[in-house]
Amino acid sequence: MYTDYKEFLTKELTAIKDAGLFKNERVITSAQGAEIEVGGNKVLNFCMNNYLGLSNSPELIDAAKEAMDTRGYGMSSVRFICGTQDLHKELEAKIAKFFGTEDTILYAAAFDANGGVFEPLFGEEDAIISDSLNHASIIDGVRLSKPVRYRYKNADMADLEDKLKLSQAQRYRIIVTDGVFSMDGNVAPMDKIKELADKYNALIMIDESHSAGVVGKTGRGVTELFNLKGEIEIITGTLGKAFGGAIGGFTTGKKEIIDMLRQRSRPYLFSNSIPPMVANAGIRMFDMVSETTHLQDKLHSNTDYFVAKMLDAGFDIKPTKSAICAVMLYDAKLSQEFASALLKEGIYVIGFYFPVVPRGEARIRVQLSAAHEQAQLDKAIAAFTKVGKELSVIK
Repeated sequence: MYTDYKEFLTKELTAIKDAGLFKNERVITSAQGAEIEVGGNKVLNFCMNNYLGLSNSPELIDAAKEAMDTRGYGMSSVRFICGTQDLHKELEAKIAKFFGTEDTILYAAAFDANGGVFEPLFGEEDAIISDSLNHASIIDGVRLSKPVRYRYKNADMADLEDKLKLSQAQRYRIIVTDGVFSMDGNVAPMDKIKELADKYNALIMIDESHSAGVVGKTGRGVTELFNLKGEIEIITGTLGKAFGGAIGGFTTGKKEIIDMLRQRSRPYLFSNSIPPMVANAGIRMFDMVSETTHLQDKLHSNTDYFVAKMLDAGFDIKPTKSAICAVMLYDAKLSQEFASALLKEGIYVIGFYFPVVPRGEARIRVQLSAAHEQAQLDKAIAAFTKVGKELSVIK
């Protein structure tokens, strides 16, 4: 059997390569940071989710080492059997305090948090109303559950209202949206979504993975930006982006919802607890970002500077209120050529194309970080400009 199947896979992979769309993984031989080593060369990294520059933080490394010395390497169990330490409970409390919520539950990854949130809470008589550009983990979580499914156009409030009207036939309904849409960088209009939720008696869930630590004056995400702290029923997020860049996800929100997830959420019940070192580093991280906003302030300054300079250079940039800058190229193969040319200039970025983004919407996604210095931003802008002219993207 495998001989025939191998031939099928080989043809499919060859077609991907011939189209110039094969995903190659570049191997990093240094710690994650603004400057990394790839293939023996030092390059500037503009495609990491390391928004606050904490992935190689000495304070977080020390906290992780401390936990390894006092709590060990791993838990070897799920939470409800033999896998809950004091560090897990303390981290959950820190997350709830940060977001102004009632309780928190930890997962191995944010993908698990989104994958495990719907099925325990909603049944066939309920409705999930999801933004069309929501993350794949939300899409998969919805697929694993049984409610009636509605899909509204990205951040389109008229379409959302139409879906809310249709969903009045169901018992309970929940509006689900990314806080920041990871490929475009736009922020969900949470003030308008909340108005519609109140009008049509709906719950709200926000995935803050790309907005927590980034959006809002103190990095509390879109609930802070729109003055909705404590008013959203469910928030999911990750420790793997702005919050240290390791691993681990969470769901935070109303206490009864979190209690039910502890009882019935399958990724929580059947996955190992996050390691003590990750939990302890997370605790220290939330203390750090609660003590000062200097990292958020620098990130916002870096983002504003980079976007302004790229627009001045003539690039087509999607509007953004986050640390994501989508440089639109539209052609999939061009996005790969552009990224390869930039790597030769010492700039590490990735070109995105279908199915990660819609057909004809290929782009380079630039992600800014508090770890970047202005000289590094200037080098990236100069490289983009040089390559952009060489490939006739700008004049």
